[in-house]
Amino acid sequence: MLKNIPKKILVVAVHPDDETLGCGGTLLKHQANGDEIFWCILTSIEKNPSFNKDQISLRKSEIQAVASAYGFQDVQQLHFPTMSLDTIPMTELVDSLSTVIKKIEPTTLYLPFAEDVHSDHRIAFQAAYSCTKNFRFPFIKKILMTEILSETEFAPSVPGKTFTPNCFVDITKFIEKKIAIIQRYTSEIAPHPFPRSIENIKALATMRGATAGCRYAESFMLLKEIM
Repeated sequence: MLKNIPKKILVVAVHPDDETLGCGGTLLKHQANGDEIFWCILTSIEKNPSFNKDQISLRKSEIQAVASAYGFQDVQQLHFPTMSLDTIPMTELVDSLSTVIKKIEPTTLYLPFAEDVHSDHRIAFQAAYSCTKNFRFPFIKKILMTEILSETEFAPSVPGKTFTPNCFVDITKFIEKKIAIIQRYTSEIAPHPFPRSIENIKALATMRGATAGCRYAESFMLLKEIM
């Protein structure tokens, strides 16, 4: 009988909370299945004059609390300026992400949706996907794009730019922990109809669950899978 070999899972989050909104339940399921999970955060608010010392301190404590809640094997924060990835040369972004990916050697990558309304997300996808060529990164066997509330649903609703899920993960057993984790981001959650409300997060999981035939699900766009 073939043994179930643990996988290495890397989520590339442009901003803290993207990992939980996009695939928090799936990450928890990976961990429950014995996989190793890793978190790469591209941006930081530390160099942005719009944020004060208290906000920066709060964000650091949120990241620490979330990392502990998931039990990530490792967290890499690249500290590029938030809301300003368009000011960073693409080669620098690719080099930084390539270093992280080579260090971790993930078998599965979770990336932002290529057409998210936030320019940071689109740029991050381009940089990260450049690090998936199989002759340079042969350990990557599966690549998926995530659905991130407040970014993905606001993408232009035109052919080729709309999030069209083709992969679903039953997260029924993990929805409550996902909600508990997202609530650690006190600076990012607000009451409905704000997109990142608890009600809306559960509503999306309910709708995707109906498509998948379960109570709650997360959905993805599968870009590549090597069996």
